[in-house]
Parts: sequence; structure tokens; C-alpha cells
Amino acid sequence: MSTSLPAHASVVVIGGGIMGCSTLYHLAKMGVNDAILLERNALTSGTTWHSAAQVRALRHSRNLTRMIQYSVELYSQLERETGQNVGWIQKGSLSLATNPDRLTHIKRQEALAHAYGIDATSISPEEAKERWPLMNADDVLGAVWSPDDGRVSPSDVCAALVKGAKLLGARIFERTGVTGILTENGRVKGVETTQGVVKCDAIALCAGLWSREVGAMAGAEVPALACEHFYLLTKPIDGIEGNTPTLSDHDNHLYIRDDSGGLLVGCFEPMGKPIAPGILDESFEFALLPEDWDHFEPMMLNALHRLPALETAEVKMLLNGPESFTPDGTFMLGETAETRGLFLGCGMNSVGIASGGGAGMNLAHAIVHGAPAYDLSEADAKRFAPVFNSLDHLMARAPEILGTHYEIAYPGKQLSTARDLRPLPVDSDYRAAGAQFGQVYGWERPLYFGKTAEPKLRFDKPDWFANVAAEVEAAHQRAAIFDASSFGKIDVTGPDAEAFLLHVCAGQMARAPGSVIYTAVLNERGTFESDITAQRIAEDHYRLFVGTAAIKRDKAWFLLHGEGYDVTICDTTEEYATFGLMGPEAAKIASAVGAESLMQINYFKHGEATIAGHHIRAARLSYVGEAGWEITCRAAHAQDVYRALTQAGAAPAGLYAQTSMRIEKGFSAMGHELDSDVTPLDVGLGFALRKSGGYIGAEAIEEKRKTSATHQVVSLILDDPDAVPLGHEPVYSGDQIIGHTTSCAFGYRVGRPVALAFCKAGFVGGDQVDVNIAGQKFTATVHLGALFDPKGSRMRNMDE
Repeated sequence: MSTSLPAHASVVVIGGGIMGCSTLYHLAKMGVNDAILLERNALTSGTTWHSAAQVRALRHSRNLTRMIQYSVELYSQLERETGQNVGWIQKGSLSLATNPDRLTHIKRQEALAHAYGIDATSISPEEAKERWPLMNADDVLGAVWSPDDGRVSPSDVCAALVKGAKLLGARIFERTGVTGILTENGRVKGVETTQGVVKCDAIALCAGLWSREVGAMAGAEVPALACEHFYLLTKPIDGIEGNTPTLSDHDNHLYIRDDSGGLLVGCFEPMGKPIAPGILDESFEFALLPEDWDHFEPMMLNALHRLPALETAEVKMLLNGPESFTPDGTFMLGETAETRGLFLGCGMNSVGIASGGGAGMNLAHAIVHGAPAYDLSEADAKRFAPVFNSLDHLMARAPEILGTHYEIAYPGKQLSTARDLRPLPVDSDYRAAGAQFGQVYGWERPLYFGKTAEPKLRFDKPDWFANVAAEVEAAHQRAAIFDASSFGKIDVTGPDAEAFLLHVCAGQMARAPGSVIYTAVLNERGTFESDITAQRIAEDHYRLFVGTAAIKRDKAWFLLHGEGYDVTICDTTEEYATFGLMGPEAAKIASAVGAESLMQINYFKHGEATIAGHHIRAARLSYVGEAGWEITCRAAHAQDVYRALTQAGAAPAGLYAQTSMRIEKGFSAMGHELDSDVTPLDVGLGFALRKSGGYIGAEAIEEKRKTSATHQVVSLILDDPDAVPLGHEPVYSGDQIIGHTTSCAFGYRVGRPVALAFCKAGFVGGDQVDVNIAGQKFTATVHLGALFDPKGSRMRNMDE
């Protein structure tokens, strides 16, 4: 290894585990040949060395799956490139189901695997027993066999990555701890180490268990916390010959495979054990935590049930190694919002080896090219609200996240820890109305109202079906009030406000004050960074409404591109509340509360009025397809305004009703139909782009116009009223997969389950397709455009 630190490196990678080694290798592959890696102890000494190193390709999204498929290809390629064996063992994986809901869950996974091009097959309990003769299969209802899954040797993979990186000029410095990060004007400038200072242009923070503390050196929030993770190792036992598939018994919280002729039995128990910061200090190298048989005992009993041979097996050890977890169970990748040039590759949630190859490539790509190789917004480093970086909240949430690894993916499933962090301004009224809450970006948002008991989670018609039906009926027949207060609000003010927004937004931002403007926010590739609505309040004042979870990311984007413009960009989210008053009686209610002047506001315009003695600003637009306004007021006045509207007849309605109505209207949403892999032209939003150009991404859009579309977003209405699509289901034309669903719900106004779907181009209205829901195909009809009120007359005309 190198012994003398350079004075400068383009990129400094902090941490010598799988993420650090992979990122360094890919930086070198992308031409950053002066990149260096700093490891305060020895390579792989934190979490990587004791990883069970399972590589299972299927994840809940196409791009996370694609990322792990890249890892598999990379690990194979490394052996040819470097001569270093990585210990790849491809014996497949077997997922068991011992109750009907788990069977539905794994069949949904099988269908998803087919959509993503992964080999997976449902098999009988008898065939599962043949593949794993040592297991007790008496209670097994079914299983899914995935032959392409496998495992690697974590230390050998890292050795191969390091060897490949060094051959390309990168350097590694072990026994070199980072003691500080130098910043200037919010941007990294270098690192202070135990061996001296290195100036740099960017830092890749891949410090695993210690990433939160290292990020704090640069003033950045890195919400990740270590938990104890257990697996049992036995000495050789009869019946284990060679290598076995990985046995996933998730109903019993277990994963099982061979290890040196014996068994490795690991668990993700329902509630883990957190490790407070400071316990794992710089001396924690190739170390483990104490065995805890009391904590492991329930899992051991489950393992004895599944593997009777364990009763006579000789235990080698109960390994207790720390793993880091994030508040939502997905790793963090990309540049931080707080500090430019500081990129995160950490919080791997115990899937670091499987993810590491592809995640390291994407992190290097983000550093070199400004964005990952494909959309990974679900792993965006800027997705967490600041409140989640609280140590108290992490200590509560991380153990639950460990347990969610093996939970059944029920629709409507909510986490139970670290709740009630950010109540909405009228939270008490919602609780009085029996709201069921869902947490987004720390906010507690009503999902539906009228809850009388905790819902039983299920895959068929949900317990809240009738509640949501009543809310949609209220919005469709009378009037409902939807809370949009959690949506981010960014005020852009100053003499260059219009010029700045013409640069960063692709919509018609030069409209006169009083206008509401829908606009895409694009990157240089012409794909979505965000989609927003803007209210032009004055010549020098716009208010931008962004997604609830997008506030950190979008504000950082605007600040980045605001350099050189005389503007002030301010997050005003918590200063204001916003209510959507929607339905054919919205005008009647406005009159009843003394806001008759709202009737004078034209569609996609906004104006001012007074409700309950308080100033409000109302915008005529609709996300649900019914006529009405989005009403913004000071948060301090929200309760008065809300109570005035409900006392005049508006019924509270939640997020589930809004989502159902959005899908019926064919409206695309970020994170569902829109992301950084998609241009507005791909989703039928080309009409909202300025023909004059001049915005970020305009050149890419013009190039895109010259090519034929290969995919399109279509609306689907399913024939069977009892079908329950949830999203990500494969869509078939005959025996060919031609797309997948993106947003799904029951469409109460059209009386059938509905979905939006990405499908191959060429489908026309009336075409028949099939949607695979947990192994059963349901016929659906394709529609181009909205399923409900396709001409949009109801939401544009107050007298409809």
C-alpha cells in the first residue's frame, strides 16, 4: 500500500469496506486516476468482513434490481480482469411460505421477477423439500425457486476491486483515519487525517457504521445507526455436502445456508438491538459484539423447527456483528443537501455485498457525471427530513427497520416507531375525525378518515375500502377537503426571479402575476428532477409547490443553479397550510364562508380572499378531477380556516381517496410515472414545455423529439371488480411482458380497479392486456388519457 499522502486528490473515498472499494474502482474506471481511499484501520475491517454475503437480485424496484444484477456481472468480470477469485457460488435461493399471505407475497415477487427479467418459478412443498432435504416442510404451503442467486466471499471481492483500482492508478492508505473535513462556502475542500491534510474536489463517504459521525464533520446529515445482527455457525453436520441454496424462511425471520460443511443460520428478528454511537470506536476493527443467546433464543426455536438436525449439531459460535440501518431501510447514495461535493455511499441495511458493486458504480457516476447511471431517487441522500437525524429517533427506528427485511409487503403497512414527529397544523381535528395516518418526510398525513379500529392488513379488498369510497363520493357529489400542507413550498424572490425560473423550469414561467403554472424541472439529460406547480404572486415573487419528500432535494437543485442570479430561495413549508376544497358544492361552501370572490378566479389562476377572518390565497386547479381551489393560509390560521370549511359542509378526505382520483384522471406523479429516467415526452407532457427552449435540458428534449417513442404511459381499467393491483405488476399482451403498472387503486367513480402503466409504444384505446397479480392474470382494457371525465370539463367549470 502507498505510504505518503498526496497533497491533492480529485476524490477522496473514506472507508475501506465494500462500498469504498467499489467506488474507488469505478472512479478509476471512469478516468479519475488520482482518487485515493482512506481507511483508518484495515480494508473490510468494519462490517464487510463478517457479511453473510448473499446476492439476491430481486428488489422492489426495477433499478435496484438492475443495480444488483450489475454487481453479479461485475464480480464475475473481476476474476477475469484481476486474476483474483471472488468466491462466487451460484446455488440459487428458495423462498418459503408457511401462511397464505406469505404465499401471496412470494407469488407477487415471482411476478415482479418476470417483469424484471429474472428467472423465478413457483414450486410445490415437495419440490422445495427435494432441494433442501434437511428442512422440515410439514407446514410449507409453497415456495419460489430463484436459480441465479448466489453468494461471494466479501474479503475476496474487496481484494479484487482494490487490485483493479490500483492497476488504474488509484491509491489506498490504510491506518489513516479522517479527523476532520475542510469546507469553504458550503463545499468540501479537503480532509484532515492522522497522516496529514489532503485537498480534494469531492469526498465519497463510505464509512459504514461511522458515517453519521464523519458526515457531521462536514455539517451534513447522515441518518444511519448500527444495530446488532446475529447468525449462528455450526460445526460440520451430516447431510451437508458441498454448497446449498440459500433457504429463506421469512415467516420465521430466518435465512439459512451451508458454511464449511455446517450450517449458517441468520435472522432479521422483528425488533433488533440498536448500538448507541461511541460504543464502536476506532479500536473496533475485525471485532464482534458479545453473544446474546437470550435475544437469539426465539430465533433459535424457529430454526430448530425448520431444521431438526440442529438439535444435535455442535455450535461453533453465535456471531454478533454490527450493521447500519437507515430510517426507511434503503441505503443513501448521492450528494448531500448541506455540503456540496460530499457524496454518501452508506447505510447499506445489511445488503452491502449484493448492492455494493452496482451502488459503487452509481456513486462514482454521480461524482463524475453529476447523477447516477439511472434513477435511484429512492436511495437519494437528500430524501430524509432533518428530524430523522435525531439520535433518539434513530435509536427507535433502526431496530424496527432491521425487522422489516422479512415482513410481508402488505399495502398500507406503516412503521410504528419514531412517529408523531411532525403533526400537520390541524392534526387534532383529524384525530377527532378518526384519521388513519401515514408518515411521509416525518409528517403525519391522513390516509383516510372514520377509522374505528386498527385495520387488518391484507392483499384483498382492504378494511378501509368503504371509508375511501365515502370520501371519493363526497368529493364527487358534494365537496371534500384534502390536506396538502405537507407539500414543500419554496419562495423565490428578487429582481431575477423570472429569469432564474425560465432557466431552471421548462414551463411557461413568464406568465403574469396571478397565474398558476405547471412545470417540469429537468436536468441536462432532459429527464425529470421534479415536477411542480408555481404561483406567480408578483413580478419578483413566485411560490413553488413541490412534493412532500422532495423539499431538500429540490431546494438544493435550485440553490445550485441559482448562482449568478439576484434571487433569494427560501423554504416556507412550515409557515403555510394548504387545503384542497374540491367538488360540485365547493362554490356553495366558498359563498357560505364569505369568500364569494373565489368564483371570479379562472382556471390555473389564483387570487386572494378572507375566510374566518384570515387572509387566504386560492388557486383554481385540481389534482382529483373535481372543481375547486387549493387554498393556502398561514399555518397559525389553518384550524380556523379548516373548521369554517368543514362546518359549511366540506368532508375531510385522505391520501387514499386523492390517489384513487388522481389515477382515474391519468395524472402522473414523481416516484411513480416520473423520474430521472423519463422525459416529459415519454409521459405525454410535451405540451407543458416551452417551444422557445432556454431551460436546462432543452437541447436533450429537442434530440428526443427526433426519435420515436418506445414506451408510453397508459391507463388501465380491470374487468374484475375484485382484483387488487398494487403497483409493479407485469402487464402482458398474450404471453409477452410489454410493461408494468406504476400507480394502482380502486377507481370509485368508474367502479373498477384502475392503474397507470408503462407499456411498449403502439397500444391504442380499447386494446386488451393482462395484469399478473400474484400469479393470476386479470384482463384490463387500455385507455389513452383519463378514465374519468377525459375532457376535464368537471374540474374546469364550477357549474358542472
